[in-house]
Amino acid sequence: MENMEVEVAPASSEAGVIVVSESDSNTEEEDVPLQDQGPSERPRLSARRAIRRRNITGSHSQVSSRGERMRRLREIIAQNLVERLSSSQDTRRSAPHTDPPALDPEHSSIRTAPAPAPAPAAAANVTTSDESSATGSSVSTAAEGTRASAQLQETEPVSESQGPVTAAASPAGKTEADDADGETCSICFEPWTTAGDHRLAALRCGHLFGFICISRWLMSGGNKCPQCNKPAKRGHIIFLYARKLKALDNAEEVRLKSRLELEQGSRRMEQLEVAQCRQQMQLLADENVRLRKELEELRRWRAQAAFGSSQGASQRQDSSGAGHYVFSKAVLVSQTGGSRVLSYCEPLGCLLASQPSPQATLVPGFGVKKISTATLKPSQYVPIHSKQIRGLCFSRHQDSLLLSAALDNTLKLTSLMTNTVVQAYNTGRPVWSCCWCHDNNNYIYAGLSSGSVLVYDTRDTSTHVQELAPLRSSCPVVSLSYIPRAASSMFPCGGLIAGTLEGGCFWEHVEGTTYTPHILPLESGSCTDIQVEPDSRHCLVTYRPGRSNPSLRCVLMELSRTPQTDISQTPVCSCSPVQTFTAGSSCKLLTKNAVFKSPAGDGATLVCAGDEATNSTMVWDAGTGALLQKMPADLPVLDICPFGANQSSFLASLTEKMLKVYKWE
Repeated sequence: MENMEVEVAPASSEAGVIVVSESDSNTEEEDVPLQDQGPSERPRLSARRAIRRRNITGSHSQVSSRGERMRRLREIIAQNLVERLSSSQDTRRSAPHTDPPALDPEHSSIRTAPAPAPAPAAAANVTTSDESSATGSSVSTAAEGTRASAQLQETEPVSESQGPVTAAASPAGKTEADDADGETCSICFEPWTTAGDHRLAALRCGHLFGFICISRWLMSGGNKCPQCNKPAKRGHIIFLYARKLKALDNAEEVRLKSRLELEQGSRRMEQLEVAQCRQQMQLLADENVRLRKELEELRRWRAQAAFGSSQGASQRQDSSGAGHYVFSKAVLVSQTGGSRVLSYCEPLGCLLASQPSPQATLVPGFGVKKISTATLKPSQYVPIHSKQIRGLCFSRHQDSLLLSAALDNTLKLTSLMTNTVVQAYNTGRPVWSCCWCHDNNNYIYAGLSSGSVLVYDTRDTSTHVQELAPLRSSCPVVSLSYIPRAASSMFPCGGLIAGTLEGGCFWEHVEGTTYTPHILPLESGSCTDIQVEPDSRHCLVTYRPGRSNPSLRCVLMELSRTPQTDISQTPVCSCSPVQTFTAGSSCKLLTKNAVFKSPAGDGATLVCAGDEATNSTMVWDAGTGALLQKMPADLPVLDICPFGANQSSFLASLTEKMLKVYKWE
């Protein structure tokens, strides 16, 4: 801002006129003549002007807005007026009366009237020479005061117009002050440094200070933080290596994150509870299904038992007091199922049922479970094969030596005395059936899935001695039975009967390893099993339901051989049906049936077969074809085995899980 010069004209007959001049430099004040002042007032007035210049110069550096400058200008003008008036009064008293010098309009930009307070005093001390002089002086003073007031009024709106700008800039100034809080010490309000005594330091509470300030504070007896009053001492001071610190306000973010973590934790807990509830619900549902199945099985057993007892009573009355089978005991063979075939070892007095390993994780595979015929309790499990067992057979002369066939391409001999496998043969294909040669115990047979029959000699452990190739299609050999030679006029020869799905073939054992095939006249495409009764020279052929016969049929056939009338003529072995027994209309499994002598000892023959449609075991009289009994079971009957123990006759029927034993009475 341009410097201001204030001059007060010396008092005369007219009223004093105060002239305020505004120049472009501070040196113009020195151009004002001092000869008008008294000799004693000139040094005094020069000193006052020098002080005024310093005040004006200092105000330029301190005042930042135009409004502040105008306020400061008014104060300086008022002070100058007072000083000029007082000095002019002293000058008038000591100097002769002279007219006030004319003011240069070029150096004067503001003309104002004297202040109300000093004006009366000045008028009282001024001596006028005549009345007209005083009147003219008053008019001149009033005119000059009017012009000065008008120019000040023109200047005031400019300062007022600057007010909003200053007010608008005040938030920025507040922001700068807030930013300065992160750069200055809260004790001395001076900026801290990155090195030296006033370097940035902090206490354990986290507040920041200059090092020398906080050190002096703590050494002078202040044992607390100046800001939070937490206990502190000089050893708690640590240096911070940063030029400038600015803290972001993330309190809301931290609060939201903590709430988010709490919500996520509660959600995880709820998901865990939901998973546990679902698991418990699934366990309860499985338990409910299991109990329902058991209840249905119990109801079915009860109904079948009632039906079997009533039918057995009527059949006993019809048979004029003949014997019958009575349920003795049920034995659990496999909890998970998987049982398939059954056999009886007379020398050891035990039944053997195939089953998967009860400890599949430790001893995987399949084996047999021993069941004592004396106590009808399972004794132990013997592991043998790695896959399902399809055939079990004992020799009449090899005590405790079990022959087993399985789908793992092996045929094995197991000693039940030591419960170990003594011989294993690799057949190269899955084995579906097996049997011993009752004319020569050194030979054993294995029926393969390709339709071939391999002949093994137990004295040769390397490979088979002969292969009996199929005469028809290559269907699996589902059953093998050996008929020994006998002094019979109808069928004296011995040999092997191999049953397939396409029919049956009798391999006549001539001598050594010589076999002659004879195709049996059986129905093609529906044969599931062939069993023999060696004493009566009969065989039992089972046919599954078909289009022409919708029911399961068991046909008892008598083996025969055409008499040889000429040496060049080859005898022909054949069979003819004797009796047909009909069961249910369902047969999805390859089951094994039985034909054996009646325990009654009257020479009659009994036929026993499983009925898959009603889950029962049916017993017929082979002579009359009458159904003697129908014994219920829990699941479809897969194998049937008659045996004798303790001078009693029994019949065992095997399902996937259970073994039921019936005693003849």
